[in-house]
Amino acid sequence: MSESLPLRSTGLATAVIELRDLQLKTDIGTYGPEDVKPNVHILDLTLGITVDQVLIARDGIAHVFDYYPLILEIDRLAADGHYKTQERLITRIAAACAAHPVIRHLEICLRRSPVRWGIGSLGVRLSLDEAATNALRSAPVGGPDASL
Repeated sequence: MSESLPLRSTGLATAVIELRDLQLKTDIGTYGPEDVKPNVHILDLTLGITVDQVLIARDGIAHVFDYYPLILEIDRLAADGHYKTQERLITRIAAACAAHPVIRHLEICLRRSPVRWGIGSLGVRLSLDEAATNALRSAPVGGPDASL
């Protein structure tokens, strides 16, 4: 139970947690002998959380959203076998985020680099509003090769 300041979320007050440039140890894609295989997959994550998880009356991890276990879960998902597409890993990361009721909305961007001749990056971005995040909370997601 958080000890928050007496402020209710009115739609005018928002709070986000931002994770940027997290390199994931993952295996994504199927490449031919002439294809450029990416050597890095980078995650950007923005989590919309309840304002009372930021505006707190007392200092302490018990009063805020502890995001570290979620980062460990994302690392586990990334290493959980071969993914044919970035979209499948994004789906599983989104479900892991939605499992936390304090997360109201989210945005995930997963990009890979290089794209061509050692340069460029290519990414997929997913944005879920509060309704979509709530719907995902009860959706079956499964493993790397699962069908929805």
